[in-house]
Amino acid sequence: MADSGYYDTCPTIATFMGFAGVMSAIVFANVGAAYGTGKAGVGIMTSCIRNPELIWRNLIPIIMAGVNGIYGLITSIILMGAIQAPGDDGYNKYSLYTGCAHLAAGLACGLSGLGSGMCIGIAGDASVRSCGAYEWERKKPTKGKMMGMGGKKKGGGGDKLFVTLVLIQVFAGNLALYGLITSIIISQQVFYCGE
Repeated sequence: MADSGYYDTCPTIATFMGFAGVMSAIVFANVGAAYGTGKAGVGIMTSCIRNPELIWRNLIPIIMAGVNGIYGLITSIILMGAIQAPGDDGYNKYSLYTGCAHLAAGLACGLSGLGSGMCIGIAGDASVRSCGAYEWERKKPTKGKMMGMGGKKKGGGGDKLFVTLVLIQVFAGNLALYGLITSIIISQQVFYCGE
């Protein structure tokens, strides 16, 4: 028979908190991934109306946003593996300490993924539109001083814009990676009753 301290350490609400952590990780990370994909996708389609050859190069924000959802999935799987069902005697082994740690881990990963996805989407939208506008302007013929001497503007600036796009996306994606690493560390803080 368990004493009253046992119920304080391992209440039934602890399992709810653990599952809330699982839900927070996957839902918030996927909302960020969906927002980033949608926002950057609109920018890609808009910029590729004039420059369809840029569509493959500008898919980086879509890929980076999708990775955020994978981070949420990884954290959810780790947390699900640590949640224990009540024992054969009906007593809960999953402690409040562990439930709070798993809720914090889920929120760390999920909210980091949400923020990262929003950053990727907004910056990705602006970046791909800038690359598309630059290429469009570069393709326009310029007027020479003499009749019939039109030509194309010098290139090179588009490559600099593309490198900037990649760097912005990498650093925005790092936010979600930091949340994943933190959630894995937090999820290892466990205490099970009766062990």
